[in-house]
Amino acid sequence: MFKAKILFIGPNESGKTVLANFLSDTTENVGGEYRPTQGVRILEFESQPEGSGDNKTCEVELWDCSGDFKFESCWPALMKDSSGVVIVFNPDVPSHLKEIETWYSMFISSQGLQDNQCLLMAHHKPGSEVEDGRLPLGNPPLQVSQRCCMSYYYYFSDNMFILFDAASHLSRLPLIHSNLEEEPEDVRQAFCRYLGNVVNAMSESREREEMSIIT
Repeated sequence: MFKAKILFIGPNESGKTVLANFLSDTTENVGGEYRPTQGVRILEFESQPEGSGDNKTCEVELWDCSGDFKFESCWPALMKDSSGVVIVFNPDVPSHLKEIETWYSMFISSQGLQDNQCLLMAHHKPGSEVEDGRLPLGNPPLQVSQRCCMSYYYYFSDNMFILFDAASHLSRLPLIHSNLEEEPEDVRQAFCRYLGNVVNAMSESREREEMSIIT
């Protein structure tokens, strides 16, 4: 059985803890007032990855990391031996969109993770202004295409959100929209598909290591 260490990172108040609790079936602090995560919370559960070949159950260590930069000195320790990274952000908050590049650089580029080991999650909170899968980035609108049951996005404007243009590393990452009020099971299924990608990457890495030993 594979054991995957998945980091949930992103700005403060983006919904990381709510999503982590939902995916791990944890009822801690559900419906309560906002409490910023101090450092990190580690949630352990089993999940059934989709598209991972044998579809066996996977043990998941979900690291719900604080979005506060005062914990930056702890980040190298959090990243050690991680299998995948999920950047969670609130698309209604412009500052979150600006921070995504920073989180990508700190947690993804520095580890050399493959694109399929990473995920962008636009978390829509209750009363969100975002509709029809489009982020509020002004004109022209975000263009979304479907590939492998996940959304890939490309932003072709040269305005303040240039980090979403097609030349950006971010444009290669899968993007999913999460709405736990209206489509909770869609969120869970999308995470299982992502987890399948992570398990496949881990399996390929293990095979390469075994071949290097043999040869």
